[in-house]
Amino acid sequence: MRTGNVIRAPARDPLARWRVEEARGIVYVREKLDEPVTPVLADRNSVPATVVIVGGGAAGNAAAETLRREGYAGRITLLSADDALPCDRPNLSKNYLAGTAPEDWIPLRSIEFYQEHEIDVRLNAPVIALDLVAQQVILADSSRLSYDALLLATGAQPVHLDIPGASLPHVHYLRSFTDSRNLVETAKAAKRAVVIGASFIGLEVASSLRAREIDVHVIGRETTLMETVLGPQIGRFLQTLHEGHGVTFHLGTTAAEIDSVQVTLANGVTIEADMVVIGVGVRAETTLAEKAGLTMDRGVSVNEYLETSAPNVFAAGDIARWPDPFTGERIRVEHFVVAERQGETAARNILGRHERFATIPFFWTEQYDLGIAYVGHGADWDEILVEGDLEARNCSVIYRRGGTKMAVALLHRDLDGLRAELEFERSAVRQKKENVVGARTLLSSKD
Repeated sequence: MRTGNVIRAPARDPLARWRVEEARGIVYVREKLDEPVTPVLADRNSVPATVVIVGGGAAGNAAAETLRREGYAGRITLLSADDALPCDRPNLSKNYLAGTAPEDWIPLRSIEFYQEHEIDVRLNAPVIALDLVAQQVILADSSRLSYDALLLATGAQPVHLDIPGASLPHVHYLRSFTDSRNLVETAKAAKRAVVIGASFIGLEVASSLRAREIDVHVIGRETTLMETVLGPQIGRFLQTLHEGHGVTFHLGTTAAEIDSVQVTLANGVTIEADMVVIGVGVRAETTLAEKAGLTMDRGVSVNEYLETSAPNVFAAGDIARWPDPFTGERIRVEHFVVAERQGETAARNILGRHERFATIPFFWTEQYDLGIAYVGHGADWDEILVEGDLEARNCSVIYRRGGTKMAVALLHRDLDGLRAELEFERSAVRQKKENVVGARTLLSSKD
């Protein structure tokens, strides 16, 4: 191992290195080596003097850290509408909610880290408008902050249900650290919970609440869990898994009304509940970009370098729709690691690296003692192949479209997941080369 440096997310800190010696077939581990020195940018005059990042989530935090890791010495300001430091958001519905992860696990970094790296993190600092001509962001208190480069990483917000009782005190949405804290406080005294929405968030919340021995009912409008994303095989498997842990499902219906003691379904069934969690999806927070006149495409439209339609303005994370090099389609993905990796790429491009975002989407879910990893982007698959034994929790589930592998879900096959990611990335490189050759051939034929 040459440096131990972080290459890309989800890695966050460099690996420690030790000097080693080999003598007579025995390897000796000696003293710990110093961490590599942060590089110094060769031409500091060619990079922006000030970078403003709007959004304190995965993409925004990763961008700020990457700028410093790459040797950027200019001013970095991270503006967050949240009241807490950037956090490990996937954990909010998993271990933290289940009560098995302490609160100090949740922040991605301490306040001391940001101070040491001279990253100006401003909490409770919502941005309400962009002035692209003056290159300024306008905050809720009417103050203005100038930038030489701007990264929009405003993330997404939960979709709110428009039904009677959806704003009662015992009804929760889960997105921020504060949301999760409030949910934990309610859960401490709760005995019966209703989860509205059988999404990843909904199922993870159900798993975590069962760990607290709360009676859980899950409501979903679909008839098979996660069928459009993971297919019917894994969907049925997940339902059996949850039912084995005591969860009751009400599928093919929706919630019609919530009151202080129960939830009434559209089919007339009533379920007692002293807490309700709503997880019916999220909506990309694109208001700033839309008001500023940036090009939109069911999200903020960016090119392969994560540049928006405005000069010196980049976008990353849940809001960004980019050209996927593997499928050739423009996609938008709402996953934590994808957001982190986009933040890293955007940071390097702010420094003029001209680096394409060609990373294959990746996410994972944990429910009870089961972990499922997913690699690729398998929208609109038309064939599913299961390799291995799903019931034994040892399999790869392959999603194909037109005979082409688009994605793979894995149960207890981590190495296969890494191989699939490498396979997809190599395929994307080949596709890029073929497109270039094809374009050159077309131009030659026109001559």
